[in-house]
Amino acid sequence: MNSFNNDYDNIEKLIYEDGFKIKALHFHPDLDLMLIVLSNKKILNRAISSSPRLKKATLEQLNNYRLIGKGAGVHWPDVDEDLSLKGFLKEEIDRSIRDIKNSLLA
Repeated sequence: MNSFNNDYDNIEKLIYEDGFKIKALHFHPDLDLMLIVLSNKKILNRAISSSPRLKKATLEQLNNYRLIGKGAGVHWPDVDEDLSLKGFLKEEIDRSIRDIKNSLLA
């Protein structure tokens, strides 16, 4: 292992050392929903409207995406948007922490 790999944070280790990747995306604009299918067969969901550029995109533009970095990110050429698996995972962790806090305070 070289020194660069030692600088990875835990999420980057999942992606770059353990091979955690995005496999596919599915869109449901009527529900403001993007489903992110991962290599471990889990699915993350995200509001399409959380990205201003994707919010304005047509379904055809949403479906015209390309996985980049061997599944570590996604690029939409029609709307010039790039999103990362690391960002999706960080949002998922933040959401889980908020849910736990809310259930403890209820």
